[in-house]
Amino acid sequence: MRQRSRFLAIFAFALCAAIAWLSAAPPVAPAQESAAAKLSARIFEMRTYHTAPGRLDALHSRFRNHTNYLFVKHGMTLVGYWTPVDQPDTLVYILAYPSRDAREASWKAFMNDPVWKQVYTESHQDGAIVSKVESVFLDPTDYSPIR
Repeated sequence: MRQRSRFLAIFAFALCAAIAWLSAAPPVAPAQESAAAKLSARIFEMRTYHTAPGRLDALHSRFRNHTNYLFVKHGMTLVGYWTPVDQPDTLVYILAYPSRDAREASWKAFMNDPVWKQVYTESHQDGAIVSKVESVFLDPTDYSPIR
């Protein structure tokens, strides 16, 4: 458990640093922030997929060739994908949505997409790929460079 907490802390720090570097936007003082800007803040979801041993490449292939396209098709914003250095057979990624309701609608449409159903079935011909999924919802702070 301690190793996982350490990993999440390091991951969160690295993610924030990368996002700040990529956005390169000047900070907005809270007093300058409009009410409309506060209402338009997105919600983020960090998902962690633990794969069956030796199946990470199959998961990467499925995301690279199919899943990302379908996520975008159903209104999800791709933020980034990572493989933790100290956790082989793991994929961590973050998606953004306009709201929690939009997230639910996007996932429902994604899961019911006939293309996804076919891709999912075909990707399991050699056995299950993912053994465990963890999902954490993240609400950006008022000083976050990405919202």
